[in-house]
Amino acid sequence: MRTYLDFEKPIADLEARLEETKKLAQTSNVDVSEAVNVLEQSIDRLRREIFQNLTRWQRVQLSRHPDRPYTLDYISLMCDQFIELHGDRTVRDDPAMVGGFCELGDQTVMIIGQQKGRNTKQRQYRNFGMPNPEGYRKALRLMKLAEKFNKPIITLIDTPGAFPGLEAEERGQGEAIARNLKEMFMLTVPVICIVIGEGASGGALGIAIGDKVLMLENTWYSVISPENCSTILWRSWDFKEQAAEAMKLTARDMKMNKLVDEIVEEPIGGAHNDHQGMANHLKEVILKIIAELSAIDPQERINQRIDKFCDMGVVVE
Repeated sequence: MRTYLDFEKPIADLEARLEETKKLAQTSNVDVSEAVNVLEQSIDRLRREIFQNLTRWQRVQLSRHPDRPYTLDYISLMCDQFIELHGDRTVRDDPAMVGGFCELGDQTVMIIGQQKGRNTKQRQYRNFGMPNPEGYRKALRLMKLAEKFNKPIITLIDTPGAFPGLEAEERGQGEAIARNLKEMFMLTVPVICIVIGEGASGGALGIAIGDKVLMLENTWYSVISPENCSTILWRSWDFKEQAAEAMKLTARDMKMNKLVDEIVEEPIGGAHNDHQGMANHLKEVILKIIAELSAIDPQERINQRIDKFCDMGVVVE
């Protein structure tokens, strides 16, 4: 059963009427084709109107939509012969971070990303998409493996943040993320980083240093979530919508501030409305960028990567 967000309720009402009309046609001899056509056009028009005028908080809600495709969904829809690799060779395997080699079209790539769960049991197993230090160390191990075999690296970012538990800090959460930042700058292979959902804090940044950083249209990327920002500034979660507006955390904001390189458009109604369509479009974008980056000398690519991040936030008066 499809889940509707609050601002999608008008669409839900029309779709319910459409279903009732179709059922009427099945149970009687009444011709309802014209009514069905009118309702379908109304739904399409209303969906476009709503999704062209979303607030920043509504985009945050869409990034967390329970039906939205996650990392393993994109891998299954985009890739052939995916071979998942496990473990950081130090502590354990972290289910919140997944990765491995796969065939993307005619290109072999290393694909790595944070994975959330669909139900309570899966969410607990995946730790709600919040990696431990071993998750980031596994990601780095896989990146180094890709570099060894000269394969491009794709990272899919979707996390509410790195796991903040005491045991994670004891095992070096900050150090693991910091090491990833340092090492990703120096990778000799093309690196493409894509925010597919939530891009929160250092948990997202730990796999987000790349030649190209992309964001899907209905995602967010920030040092803190709107709820936590609201708690700090107003001592309450009730001002999360105002916080989202002030933080300017959407893909459009990030592109305007030159913090990401491209925005990947989603199907009308959001990525959760058409998993296959979203995956097909993302695959085309990735393959195009890989071809562009592969034509650049590795050392020049590294220099451009470093310069891009060093230029962020620079103000010339």
